[in-house]
Amino acid sequence: MVFYKSVHAYYQLTKPGVTYGNVLTVIAGYLLAAAGNVHWDSFFATTVGMTLVIASACSFNNYLDQDIDQIMARTKKRPSVSGLLPDWGMILFSSILLSIGMIVLWLWTNLLTVVFAALGFIVYVWLYGALSKRRSIHGTLVGSISGAIPIAAGYVAARGHIDSGLLIAFLILFFWQFPEFFSIAIYRRKEYAAAKIPVLPVVKGVPYTIIRIYVYTILFVVSSIALTFAGYTKWVYFIVMLILGSRWVWLAHRGLALKNAKHYDAWARKMFKFSIVVILVLCVMLSIGPILP
Repeated sequence: MVFYKSVHAYYQLTKPGVTYGNVLTVIAGYLLAAAGNVHWDSFFATTVGMTLVIASACSFNNYLDQDIDQIMARTKKRPSVSGLLPDWGMILFSSILLSIGMIVLWLWTNLLTVVFAALGFIVYVWLYGALSKRRSIHGTLVGSISGAIPIAAGYVAARGHIDSGLLIAFLILFFWQFPEFFSIAIYRRKEYAAAKIPVLPVVKGVPYTIIRIYVYTILFVVSSIALTFAGYTKWVYFIVMLILGSRWVWLAHRGLALKNAKHYDAWARKMFKFSIVVILVLCVMLSIGPILP
C-alpha cells in the first residue's frame, strides 16, 4: 500500500493533465509536418522522449512551487506539498525523467528536436516557473512561449528544418494560451493574490484582462486559419477551425459587456472550458488537416 501511494504520488508530480495535453500538441505538430508521410519509429521516439521531458519539467515546477502551491486551493493537495515526497526524491525523479527523455530524442530523432526540447524545459522551469511567474505580469507571456515549444519540437522531428509552417503552428499555440490562462486567473484571482503571484487580473483588473482575452482569441483564430492559406492544410481544416474559432471569439466578446464579479467568474469558467474543446479539436485537425480535402 505504501509503495502504491509513493508511485501514485510521483505520477501526480508530473501533472498528468498538463503533460498529456502538451504531448497531444507534440503529436499534432509531428503529423502536421509529416502530412501523411509518417515514419513510425521517429514518431514513437519523439512522443516518448517529449513525454518524459515534459513530465520532468512539470515535476521540477511542482518542486519549485511548493511555497505557493500550499496557499492556493487548487494546488494545495499536490504531492509536492502534502508531505508524501521528499525534496531529494522529487529532484532525483525529475532528473531521471529528463535524462532518459533527452537520450531518447538524441538517439532517435534529430538535433533540432533535442534543441527545442531543451529550450522548452529551460523556459518553463527556470524562466517561467522560477523567475517571471513570481515577479512580473509578463510571466504568462514567458509561459506561453514554453507551452508553444512542444508543437514545434514535434514539427521539426518530422520535417527536420524550420519553415513557415512551424512558425504558424508555434503562434497558434502561443496565442491560445492567453485566453486559456487569463480565464483561469480571473476566477482564481483571489488565490493568486493570496500567493502574491502578479497575474494580469490581480495587477491590472478584470476588465483590462477581458480585453486582452478578446484580442488574443482573435489572434488565435487568424493564426489557425493561416495554415490553409500558407498551403499546409486544406479546406476542411479551414472550415472547422473558422467555425470553432468564431464561436470562441463570440464568447470572448460577450465578456466585454460584463460589469460585476459574479458574472466575471461564470464567464471566465465558460471561456476556460471552451478553450479545452478548442485545443482538442485543433490537435485533431492539425493531425488530419493536411490529408483531408
